[in-house]
Amino acid sequence: MKKINLISFVIMMIVSSLFAQEGKKISFSLSGYVKTDIIYDSRQTVSVREGHLLLFPENKLFDENNKDINAQPNFNILSIQSRVKGTITGPDALGASTSGVMEAEFFGHTNADINGFRLRLAFVKLQWENTSLLAGQYWHPMFVTEVFANVVSFNTGIPFQPFSRNPQVRLKHNFGLLSLAATAYTQRDFSSPGPSGTSSSYLRNAVIPGLHLQTMFEFPNLLFGFGADYKTLRPRLVTEENIATDETISSFAGIIFGKYHQNDFSIKVHGTYGGNLNDLLMIGGYAVYEKDPITGIEKYTPLNMLSFWTDIAYGKKTEVGLFAGFASNKGSDKEISTSYSRGLNIEYLYRISPRVIFNIDQFRIAGEVEYTVAAYGISDAKGKVSNSQEVGNLRILTAVYLFF
Repeated sequence: MKKINLISFVIMMIVSSLFAQEGKKISFSLSGYVKTDIIYDSRQTVSVREGHLLLFPENKLFDENNKDINAQPNFNILSIQSRVKGTITGPDALGASTSGVMEAEFFGHTNADINGFRLRLAFVKLQWENTSLLAGQYWHPMFVTEVFANVVSFNTGIPFQPFSRNPQVRLKHNFGLLSLAATAYTQRDFSSPGPSGTSSSYLRNAVIPGLHLQTMFEFPNLLFGFGADYKTLRPRLVTEENIATDETISSFAGIIFGKYHQNDFSIKVHGTYGGNLNDLLMIGGYAVYEKDPITGIEKYTPLNMLSFWTDIAYGKKTEVGLFAGFASNKGSDKEISTSYSRGLNIEYLYRISPRVIFNIDQFRIAGEVEYTVAAYGISDAKGKVSNSQEVGNLRILTAVYLFF
């Protein structure tokens, strides 16, 4: 399957190149990079792809001699982030310029599929003078492409930063310095947890796509904006007692963001508050707060979280930067039982991550020290955590790139 996917991608690139040569109205360019990460962690971590994508350190786990089993370091070298991107510019249609992007990498779809060739982005865009329409797989609107952390680590600031790519339709209109974007999206690689495991079926069965509305103000050296997100899941079609159910869980989330840049200096900020953000690789999710003892029909409530981060950078050929993030678990306003969440026993998280990047034409070497702390405690009846103790992990990362 991996070979078939890779061959299909190469064939697409060749066909597009031929059209570019013959049609002359279609242009095609290929870009990407080869990247190798050399990673050291001071303890075991909650992560995916053999530790490549780090979330936070594992909780303490004691053996019979009261020794912390997870207080063991880990080392790895991986090149799975290497990727290729094809950009196509086509002839005008419907009075708009047309373009398309297909991007893929070797990150795999699951831990078992590591090194697998997977789709990252695949979208078509129509661009009029002040309006654009995008259809395809693209970044979730809560991941603001104009304001994201320029860290070396592949985690891109998660779990403090919402992170997901989704099939979607996005309409954006510019009103001078102000722009307004509306997005309807579904789920694919980044899905919600539920009674049947992690799956996009909960959103699909709710019929209503995820909805997002975002406003952005752009000045020559300053950008800021905010967005509101609404999502509905239907965790079950039938209960364990074989009774049909149409119960859903709806949740809201909001973001605020900004960026200031002057010459080689930039500072970015981003804040998130909301419920059921597990699919965006953040802590939280949702939980059962009521269950009928006869029918087994469940009612659900979102588990809320708050996060914010800032990223400061200076330089071009030699760049120094600092990322800092904080997130906290806010639980629910109802008493809960079964939960479908991440980090239910974490009161708060924080991360401090300095970096230095050396750019030499298409070659780059970068180093980063990432210190992440998770405060593990006891979750009460409403999913709020207390009596926590901090557990920290120190990640030392070196990355080597060659861009093309």
